[in-house]
Amino acid sequence: MTAMDITIHASYLPHNDPDASLAFYRDTLGFEVRNDVGYAGMRWLTVGPADQPDTSIVLHPPAANPGITDDERRTILEMMAKGSYFAVNLATKDLDSTFAKLEASDAEVVQEPTEQPYGVRDCAFRDPAGNMIRIQELR
Repeated sequence: MTAMDITIHASYLPHNDPDASLAFYRDTLGFEVRNDVGYAGMRWLTVGPADQPDTSIVLHPPAANPGITDDERRTILEMMAKGSYFAVNLATKDLDSTFAKLEASDAEVVQEPTEQPYGVRDCAFRDPAGNMIRIQELR
């Protein structure tokens, strides 16, 4: 079997406040804004690290799917608020410095830098929508 040439292009995280999400991902994490699209009163933002132009996070309104019922929408928003709906893992060479910058920005700290029993050192924050953002130290 021949290996396929596949890369990760975009991951999706929901947002409930596009301006707060934009400020967090652009101003706090330092990601560049690649796209900012509005449609029918909703807004999609595409962000990513400047030195990784082929990898993005699309921040989307959780209500964009017309097949979602009002009860499902409420459940999604409740899960987002708890940080249990979506998550993303990021990585940095200097976890302590990154943590200090995020902590100073008033981002919601979930876990300070910790050596995990499964072999990584990481920390965790929540973005303005409640999504879990784990940041692992590259070794």
